[in-house]
Amino acid sequence: MASQFELRIVSAEKQIFNGQVVSVRVSGVEGELGIYAGHTPLLTAIKPGMVKYTLEDNKEEFIYVSGGFLEVQPTIVTVLADIAIRGEELDQQRIIAAKRKAEDTLSKTNNAELSAKLAREIAKLRVYEIVNSKLTKKR
Repeated sequence: MASQFELRIVSAEKQIFNGQVVSVRVSGVEGELGIYAGHTPLLTAIKPGMVKYTLEDNKEEFIYVSGGFLEVQPTIVTVLADIAIRGEELDQQRIIAAKRKAEDTLSKTNNAELSAKLAREIAKLRVYEIVNSKLTKKR
């Protein structure tokens, strides 16, 4: 049996996940982070993107986060995000529409807030595509 640890993923609205996992992968502001049992304690900012975690049965699950913070303690890892959405709950059409709107507006003006929104929509779309490809392979 692989070593496990507790993972909590919490958004501003609700707790998205709380359970035992074998590993977690997240995009930190300094690069990709892979967390396993016994990882050194850490507190870091994370950027918009995917949180991928592996359960004991090797099942992988994916969650989009809008950015936030990752805290690693000896027996628990916590992801705090303003927005967190399970991969299977992402709506491709809605994401593409929001991405196009941000691109159109950004092409007319240079706005840091719109650039950040575009980056979030692109990250969401990546998570959607990964989850969708995994679901398609299972069928």
